[in-house]
Amino acid sequence: MAEFTFTTEQQQLRTAVRKFNAENFTEPTVRQLMESKVAYDPAVWRRLGTELGVLGMSVPEVDGGVGGSLVDQAVAVEEFGATLSCGPLFGTVYLAVPALVACPTGAARGDLLAALIDGDRTAAFAVPDTAGVFAEDATVTVAAGGTGDAVVLTGKTARVVDATMADVFLVAARGSDGVGLYAVDAADVALTPLVTMDLTRPQADIEFSDSPARLLAGPAEADRVINHALQVGAVLLAVEQVGAAQHLLDLSVEYAKSRLQFGRQIGSFQAVKHKLADMLVDLEHARSAAYHGVWSLSEGTDDPALAASIAQAICSAAFSRIAADTIQVHGGIGFTWEHQAHLYFKRAATDAALLGSAEQHRARVADLVLDAATIDELPPIAVGVA
Repeated sequence: MAEFTFTTEQQQLRTAVRKFNAENFTEPTVRQLMESKVAYDPAVWRRLGTELGVLGMSVPEVDGGVGGSLVDQAVAVEEFGATLSCGPLFGTVYLAVPALVACPTGAARGDLLAALIDGDRTAAFAVPDTAGVFAEDATVTVAAGGTGDAVVLTGKTARVVDATMADVFLVAARGSDGVGLYAVDAADVALTPLVTMDLTRPQADIEFSDSPARLLAGPAEADRVINHALQVGAVLLAVEQVGAAQHLLDLSVEYAKSRLQFGRQIGSFQAVKHKLADMLVDLEHARSAAYHGVWSLSEGTDDPALAASIAQAICSAAFSRIAADTIQVHGGIGFTWEHQAHLYFKRAATDAALLGSAEQHRARVADLVLDAATIDELPPIAVGVA
């Protein structure tokens, strides 16, 4: 039985990221950024790469990263979730960077990875998925033509998260020999921004029209690379949801201690006590599932696909419930535009639809565990053994 604890260095990392967020992602700043044209501050984004090193925390040193573990990256991501930090985290840190790390070595991969880690460039992942799994036979809508250095892409990809903040796209496209993963500069595509519930996480449709592209992973590698990135993205998204849920619980507890009704703190009423206790149980359940998913991908012991789906199934549902309960605890003020609760409620609704819903992941867990199980051999689940 393995035991998971945070190291002293990881606790120090958490403190450093929390301090940075407190200085750069206050609620007024987030509100200002989410309504701006690009929805993030490029200068602050570069500082995340150059000062804190959190854009490539789990990237090996040989590739220009910090050389930490995925758990280190998750610690930083949890703090970003707590403040709804504005920037292309989902597209760049959660998906594009893990995909590039998994790609075969090459000039295009190396140059782009270095730029993303330093914060000089940003990326979005224009790869369709079915509940967080890449299925090339049914979903790829972009075609690759040409050969060698003269490859061009044609087609459309819908609802790409962080597309309006990205200057390069990682795109799945079908060529004559199969599906590959390509890099395309934002200047060579047409974007159609979409109206989204969560303004801190913009989306857009992308149209490719003979757009020049650089091959990152050919048909022999693309499936492995993309699915690795989707699994890493799923567990980091789960950790982000935990960070946001923790903030909402802290907010609700403080309000329950300070708000008076009938001459008493509302936190002294049994109904409010029970709701806060239920929120805490949901949060701790989600935290355990999220970090188990991260740990499984880091250590390679438990089934990473199973762990990622467990994390998403639990964390999406928990964050959604906690966001709704936060509004209930705050009463009338929780429903106002001026209060921050609605920002987190909208993030919860958006995150619940990314990389598969909780219902889809629960169905996948059932498929992986029940359909593959035999009386003599059960799959390893949350026990830390192969």
